[in-house]
Amino acid sequence: MIRIAAVGDVHVDEDVVGRFRPALEELPDCADVLLLAGDLTRHGTESEARCVAQEFGNLGVPVITVLGNHDHQCDQVPQVVNVLEDVGITVLEGTGTVVECAGGRLGVAGVKGFGGGFAGRCASDFGEPEMKSFVRTTNESSEALAKALRALECDLLVALTHYSPVPDTLAGEPLEIYPFLGCYQLGQAIDSAPTALALHGHAHHGTERGTTPGGVRVRNVAHPVIKQAYSIFHLGDHLVG
Repeated sequence: MIRIAAVGDVHVDEDVVGRFRPALEELPDCADVLLLAGDLTRHGTESEARCVAQEFGNLGVPVITVLGNHDHQCDQVPQVVNVLEDVGITVLEGTGTVVECAGGRLGVAGVKGFGGGFAGRCASDFGEPEMKSFVRTTNESSEALAKALRALECDLLVALTHYSPVPDTLAGEPLEIYPFLGCYQLGQAIDSAPTALALHGHAHHGTERGTTPGGVRVRNVAHPVIKQAYSIFHLGDHLVG
């Protein structure tokens, strides 16, 4: 059994530092790894990243993250990544990593992802260059996730994204913004590998549980949804959490 703690959309800035830390200090007793599903900051500045590093660094368990759309806002992604990696946080973008846990080898592949919508109500690679560019970003991101998932050699495999791979976990959000909250291509990528669990954030008013067309369990771990410092998932023959 592998114990996974996860949360997203913490939007840390100076006024948030210390809010999560008391619960995070307990992680070594209840989890083997912490996964962060993006939107770590409010505006993606280097100074906000330092606040994230202070809050989520040096926890006694490996911390793995993807970035979110907020983390890209100020075009300081390289600086944000450097600050996080300096305190040992692994940042994934079309890449994967394997963590040795007492319950086995956990593989985590991650990508921010992008929008586009879902089957029957999605953007298509047709028409204006701007639309083609939008869909190309969606496809390239999803293909990178699929490649990273398939490349990992592990006992249990988890997909970590910011954008949602399924519409199920968006229930509660306005239908009009579904195309900006996720895309079906991420679900296809997750289903292309023996993925045991998919975690995402981004949908603050969404729903916690969903399933890909291929049967992979999906969990929306956005902080406004789970309403706690993190959720714990016990991953083995069956998912608990």
